Amino acid sequence: MAVEKGIVPTPIPNSKKHVNLFYSLDCEELALNVAAHCDHIILQNIKWRSFADGFPNIYINNAEELRGQHVAFLASFSSPAHVFEQLSVIYALPRLFVASFTLVLPFFPTGSFERMEEEGDVATAFTLARMLSNIPISRGGPTSLVIYDIHALQERFYFGDEVLPLFETGIPLLKQRLSQLPDANNVVIAFPDDGAWKRFHKQFDNFSVVVCNKVREGDKRIVRLKEGNATGHHVVIVDDLVQSGGTLIECQKVLAAHGAAKVSAYVTHGVFPNQSWERFLHKNESLEKAFAYFWITDSCPLTVKAIGNKAPFEVLSLAGSIANALQI
Repeated sequence: MAVEKGIVPTPIPNSKKHVNLFYSLDCEELALNVAAHCDHIILQNIKWRSFADGFPNIYINNAEELRGQHVAFLASFSSPAHVFEQLSVIYALPRLFVASFTLVLPFFPTGSFERMEEEGDVATAFTLARMLSNIPISRGGPTSLVIYDIHALQERFYFGDEVLPLFETGIPLLKQRLSQLPDANNVVIAFPDDGAWKRFHKQFDNFSVVVCNKVREGDKRIVRLKEGNATGHHVVIVDDLVQSGGTLIECQKVLAAHGAAKVSAYVTHGVFPNQSWERFLHKNESLEKAFAYFWITDSCPLTVKAIGNKAPFEVLSLAGSIANALQI
């Protein structure tokens, strides 16, 4: 750029902000990966200690140095036993005169308990949203709350005006992985029910789609093919989360019966209580050829530690997406 003599050009400011990232113990590996994606993310430490009675005795390192700095916390609420200690930190960090505060909660764990079906039911998703909506405001304003693929779309309205929810998705990671498959041109996307179709179908405009549904026959819920053609295709079942995996297994059986060449699965959140992921391992002969791939993200770090990359599982990391979200 030509500069006239005697005129000092205005320097171009660095568009990226430095973010001090704290994290729960369960999220250490994910936090390291997030920091590896961006030089402007600085990992910070917390001393997670306990008193003799088991209640938290927590110390935030370098607290005074955080004044005027951008601060974030990477949380995992997958284990209820660790929620209180993390909330204590989440409520404390914005009060340290920080320039802004961002909470990254990749998996919103109460999302499937979002409504009352009869008097006495407790909608715990609303309870957790209220707790997060009461995070103190920092000097920069309301807390930014980053969540991936929240279970029910209406839950975005559970949060109060005191936080700014940013709803992200892991689907771009899946689409990138699908493009790398040798049979990428033969992939069809399947949804296990209408809810999954409503949530995700607009993100798969360039794919052929199969939709299943669950119908009740007596005391049983039967999965059937509602629409679409699976014959000869590599069919990838897409949903936001998996618990026992029963629905995915029933979908696989239906798709195979309708001529699918291969069946794979993707969920953003691999919850898998009671190690239910074991039923999908390729060492299980009954399912050895059932799922070619099973993709999950690292939103549930305890699951990632348990399964590693045991076939058919592959972990698609949210680290790059989180790093980008911290720069918003």
